[in-house]
Amino acid sequence: MAAADKIRVGGIICHRGLALVGVMSAPDRPGLVAALFKGLGQERLNAQFIVQSIDLNNESHVQFCVAREDAQRVLEIITPIAESLGAKKVVQRMPVALVAVFGPDFRERPGIAGTAFSALAGAGINILAVSTSISTISCLIDDAHVEQALAALKEVFALP
Repeated sequence: MAAADKIRVGGIICHRGLALVGVMSAPDRPGLVAALFKGLGQERLNAQFIVQSIDLNNESHVQFCVAREDAQRVLEIITPIAESLGAKKVVQRMPVALVAVFGPDFRERPGIAGTAFSALAGAGINILAVSTSISTISCLIDDAHVEQALAALKEVFALP
């Protein structure tokens, strides 16, 4: 893509060495995510890239990333909490990585998310989860595809 056709962004970042943990199919109710993350916080474990969704059966699915070296300990803490909340399954996937395109002011600039997602799809990279803010689009992918993902994003976005 010609430089003039690229969308200008603030930059692209990458975080590697992550594990994805999912608390799947828990009955949705107030306090669900509070219980999960309070438990991690009490054990001084940090979660990042938190995504929650509610399906058509009113079941909640919570996915989040932790440092890969903390993954086993996180499972030991989360599993009994998830069971007490009625979750049907706790899953883990690793290694995963987070690639993100950041601002400024994406809320006023349409097309950035579609461009990022299309670039990754065009490179044959499956997005495991997405999280956005007014200035960042973060995609969770298999760690094995990081270099391809960064190259694909740099092909469509103009960096400073």
